Amino acid sequence: MCVDLDGTLLKSDLLYESVLALFSRRPLLLLLLPFWLLRGKAALKHEIASRVELDVATLPYDERVVDALRETQARPRVLCTASHTKFAQQVATHLGVFDLVLASDDGVNLSGANKAQALAERFGERGFDYMGNAAIDLPVWARARNAWVVNGSPGLAARAAQVVDVAGQLPAQGGGFKTWIKALRIHQWLKNLLVFLPLLASHRFFDVEAVIVSVLAFIAFNLSASGVYVLNDLLDLPADRQHPRKRLRPFAAGRLPLLHGLFVAPLLALAGFALALIANPWFALVLMGYYATTLAYSLRLKRIVMVDVIVLASLYTLRIIGGAVAIGATLSFWLLAFSMFIFLSLAMLKRYTELSAILGNGQRKVSGRGYAVEDLPLIQSLGSSAGYLAVLVFALYINSPESLALYARPQVLWLICPLLLYWISHLWMTSHRGGMDDDPVVFAATDRASQIVIVFCGLLALGAIG
Repeated sequence: MCVDLDGTLLKSDLLYESVLALFSRRPLLLLLLPFWLLRGKAALKHEIASRVELDVATLPYDERVVDALRETQARPRVLCTASHTKFAQQVATHLGVFDLVLASDDGVNLSGANKAQALAERFGERGFDYMGNAAIDLPVWARARNAWVVNGSPGLAARAAQVVDVAGQLPAQGGGFKTWIKALRIHQWLKNLLVFLPLLASHRFFDVEAVIVSVLAFIAFNLSASGVYVLNDLLDLPADRQHPRKRLRPFAAGRLPLLHGLFVAPLLALAGFALALIANPWFALVLMGYYATTLAYSLRLKRIVMVDVIVLASLYTLRIIGGAVAIGATLSFWLLAFSMFIFLSLAMLKRYTELSAILGNGQRKVSGRGYAVEDLPLIQSLGSSAGYLAVLVFALYINSPESLALYARPQVLWLICPLLLYWISHLWMTSHRGGMDDDPVVFAATDRASQIVIVFCGLLALGAIG
C-alpha cells in the first residue's frame, strides 16, 4: 500500500508549508527562490528544507487515511511523496505506520512519472496499490494494481478508472463558500466601521459626496483587511495549530489549500488599493501604510512584547485616520488620543484573553508571542488603566473649544463617561471570568450589555448636537 503525502495523507502541501515558514522567518530569502528553481524543483525543495523546520506533530492529517493505514498491516505500507525526504521521514517517524519512505532529494523530484517508475522498479508492474489526490498521480495509477482516490474530484476518479481499478474513494472535506467566509473573516469587517467615525464626528451626515467616499473607503479597507487576514493565517500556521481555537481556522485545519490563499491574499489587497485610488489618492497612501504595518506585524512585530499591542492600537487608529483623509476632514487630536488609549486597552485585553486560555490548558507561553502566563496581572493592570485614560481624554474633550463649537449642549456628553467606565470594566471583568471571545471587538458587537452602551452613547451624542 503506497500513499502520497501532500493532499492525501496530509490535508496540506509541505512545499507551501515550508515556503511560508521560510517567508515568516527569513523573508529576504524568497528572492532566491527563482534561482533555486532554475536548478530544478528537487533542488528548490532541498534548499528550502535545509533552512526551515516544520512541526510535523501539529500538521493537519487526514485521519481517514491514517486509520486505513493502521488497519492495513498485512502488507508493507509505503510513504511515497514528492516532498523532501527530510520532512517525509519526520512524518513517518511521527505517525509510526510506515515500513518504507520514498521521497524527493537533491537530485530527483519524486512526482508523476518519476514516482511511477520508482514504485514499478521496486514492487513491479501492477504490484502495488496507490493512494493519491491529483491528476499528477495518473501515471502512477496507470502502473498500479488498484487506485484509492483521496480528496479528489469525481472527474479525477473517472479518469483514474480509465487506467486502473478504483478500489475506493475518500471525498474531499471542507473548502466551500462558508469556509471561505470564515477565512476572509467577514465578521471582522465591523472594525472597519471606524472609517465612518470622522464623518460622524464632523456632523457631515447629509454630505452625499462625503458619505459615498466613506463607503468606498469602508469597502477598500474590507478587501485589504481580508487579504491581510488570509496572509496572517498563512504565516501563523504553526502557532495557530497549537492554539485551542485558532487550530480550527480553515488554513490551519487544512480545509482550504494553501496555494489558493497565496493567490487570494494579494488579489484582495490589489482590489482594495484600486478602490482606494478611486475614493481618494491620499486615502490610498493611508491604506498602503495600514497594509505595510500589518505585514510588518505578521512577520515580526507580533512577537515583540508590548510592541505588538501598540501596533494593534495603531492599526485601529489608522482606520480613523483613513476615514478622515478620505473625506478631507481635519484630524482631531482628541479623537486620535481617545482612539489610541481605548484600542490599546482592547489590544491588551486580547492578549489577556489568550493567556487565560492557555493557562486553562496547562501551557505557560503563547506560541508565536513573547508573553507568559506570569504576565497576566501586569497586562490586566496596564490594559484597564489604558481604558480609563481613554475616558479621561473624552472628559477633557467635552469642555474643549472643539467640542463647544460642534455641540449646542456639550454638557450632555458627560453622561457618556459613566457608560464608558462601565463598559471598559465590564469587558475586563468578563475576560477575568473566562467569558471573553478571542477578539474583544467582535465580542462587543454581539454582547448585549455592550450593544446597550453603544446605543445610549449614540443617543446622547445626538442629544448634545441640539
